[in-house]
Amino acid sequence: MAKPTVNVNQAIRAREIRVVGANSEQLGIMNLNDALALAESQQLDLVEVSPTAVPPVCRIMDYGKFKYQQSKKLQEAKKKQSHVVVKEVKLRPKTDEHDLQFKIKHVRRFIEEGNKAKVTLVFRGREITHMEFGVRALERVASEIEDIAIIEMKPKMEGRSMFMIVAPKVKK
Repeated sequence: MAKPTVNVNQAIRAREIRVVGANSEQLGIMNLNDALALAESQQLDLVEVSPTAVPPVCRIMDYGKFKYQQSKKLQEAKKKQSHVVVKEVKLRPKTDEHDLQFKIKHVRRFIEEGNKAKVTLVFRGREITHMEFGVRALERVASEIEDIAIIEMKPKMEGRSMFMIVAPKVKK
């Protein structure tokens, strides 16, 4: 993703530009050289704000301060983003009742923390001939957590494993 470049001072190519002052006041359409001289007299930069307008709009501002404020806004936006993590729980078709309840408890915890959970069921050897045991185990997990989670991806086979992805229900 390329960052958009902003033309500043001598990088501006238009002959005539519409100038906005440092305090957001309209200074009108000026020659580029006059606008540069005005910006320099105030010890500020001339920054092209809207290059596609006719004539292009330029603003007199401290460009270094502007870039700093933009980077701070980006950092603040990144802080407010939520990161969804996919946690995984592995089962087997012959997983015993107590162990299955223990795994379901883990999935519940992951969902309550706001993460997604991937429930993987691994078949070994001849177990793959009885896929119905695996489907039954995954359906059992889904029914146990249906009050707090939705099935985002239905059980699907991939090689010798079957998996499904569950996500937290959207809060209203």
